[in-house]
This record gives sequence, C-alpha cells and structure tokens, in this order.
Amino acid sequence: MTVPPALIVAGPTASGKSALAMALAERLHGTVVNADSMQVYRELRVLTARPTPEEEARVPHRLYGVRPAAEAGSVAWWRNAALAAMEEVRLDGRLPILTGGTGMYFLSLTEGLADIPEPSPAARAEARRLLAELGPVALHARLAASDPATAARLHPEDGQRIARAWEVWRGTGAGLAAWQQRRGPPAPWRFSAVLLDPPRTELRAAIATRFAAMLRAGAADEVRALLALRLDPALPAMRAHGVPELSAWLRGEISLDEAQRRTELVTGQYTKRQATWFRHHALAPPARAHTIRVRIAGSTQFSERFLEEIEQLLSSPG
Repeated sequence: MTVPPALIVAGPTASGKSALAMALAERLHGTVVNADSMQVYRELRVLTARPTPEEEARVPHRLYGVRPAAEAGSVAWWRNAALAAMEEVRLDGRLPILTGGTGMYFLSLTEGLADIPEPSPAARAEARRLLAELGPVALHARLAASDPATAARLHPEDGQRIARAWEVWRGTGAGLAAWQQRRGPPAPWRFSAVLLDPPRTELRAAIATRFAAMLRAGAADEVRALLALRLDPALPAMRAHGVPELSAWLRGEISLDEAQRRTELVTGQYTKRQATWFRHHALAPPARAHTIRVRIAGSTQFSERFLEEIEQLLSSPG
C-alpha cells in the first residue's frame, strides 16, 4: 500500500509560513490544514492572524476557528482532528499542507503521541490554584524539584504548560517527560517538511507590522467581545498574545502604546522559544527534513526556484 504524502510548513510566528502554505496549495492542488494551537479558536480571527475569508475562498482550509474559546484544545484532540481532515483531503485528491507554529502538534504526527491518562479534577484544580497563587516562575521551581526532566523542557514563564505538567505529575504519578517516552506509532503518512527560519531582526519588524495591522482590523473589539464571555482566565484563548495586554488597556490600566509594546515583546520572546524548539526537533524523518531560510521584509512573494525546490522535496523518495 502506497503511503500518502503530506507537507509540513512550519516556523515561528510572523515568519511568512501562512503565505507560503497558500502559494503551495495553489501550485500543488493542496488544502491548508491548521497546525497552530491558537488559530483553532473561533473568537480569535484577528489576533491569531487566521486566514481571511478571501484567502479561504482561494484554497480550501481546514481546522481554523473550529473550537469555542470556552473549550481548551489539546495535542491529542488536534491530532485526531488533523488525521481525519488529512484523510478527507486525500480522498478529495488534494495534498494536505499542515502549517503552524505549534511544534508539539507536528511531533504528535511524525513521531506518535503518548497516551497520557486524564489527570483528576483535583489535580487540575490544584495546578490552576498554584499557578494563580505562586505565578509561573515559582510553580516552575516546584515542578523542577518534583519532575526535573519535564521542567527542563519548559520556559519558566510559560504558565499554561507548567500548570499542565504539574497536573499530569500530580494526577498520574509520572511526569510529562516520562509519558512522552511511551509514544504510540507515527501517523501513516510520508511527511516532508519546510521550516522557515528568518533572521531575528526581520522577525521583530514583522511582528510590529503585523500587530499594528491587527489593531486597525479590530483586535480591540475582538478582545472586548471575548471578555464579555466571562471565561476562565486560565483558558488558552485568554492567554493568546494580545489578549491580556489589550484587556489591561480596556480596563484603563495601561495605554494603548504600552499594550502594543508588551504584545510585541511577549510575541518576540515566544518566537525565540519556537525557533529553539524547531532547532532541536526534526519535523520529518532526518532524510527528508528540509530547512530553508527565507527573508520576509513584508513580502509574501516566493521565487519560482524556491517553490520548485519544495516540489522536488515532495517527489523525492522517502
């Protein structure tokens, strides 16, 4: 049985991967499948830079805006949804092009997913309480004392993932790192990968330009509507870049300029963590992994030679 091909287009936030995925989908008769943990939330079209209705009309898109902000997504949920979407795309005679910046999503497909038992409600409640009381850095220090292998993989200020690691350790008796050593089989697809890795200076400029465009497109109104839902502030959608910062501005606690500065800062810090993750994890089997450094500088045009190189990658034997 022939293993069907799929293409991964990955990179840090604002690196140009969505534009590249669109160009490739048009060229290769593809469907763009979302692999970004924030773009799954329907209430956050502007702040997560989801494809516009015009872009969605140009080529098919899947798994964008499919979850309410009130429901936290997970790697396991995304993997199941992505595999179902990819099979439908294949049956339509199209190429699945997975694009996003959430490394663990890609890893769950290419290397398999650990079957982690669901932690108890008590463990989850404890993790949220400790995160609120201690803050992410102090909780990270506690995690390091109990589960050093997992803590070493987490940024000390990444509260969401630290709390998740704490609830798994408390609720299952084993740390996330230990569970992840027990992965199931990889997805039955022949993955090729393109990783965009722009220079830091260009990435910072792109982040600033993008957030200014988000403000003009109604990002503040989007946050105002999200706040009106009165959701748990620990939910992932409530921690999306720009949501806490614009929330503080809407409450009159900081100026809009300060909200913009803070959003650009945290987004830049996140892209550094993304770049580090991508440097240490293969997006496809090593023989097929392919890293291309692409200038962004506001341009969404890709050279013919560059696109042909990706076509050759897909057609080469695995």
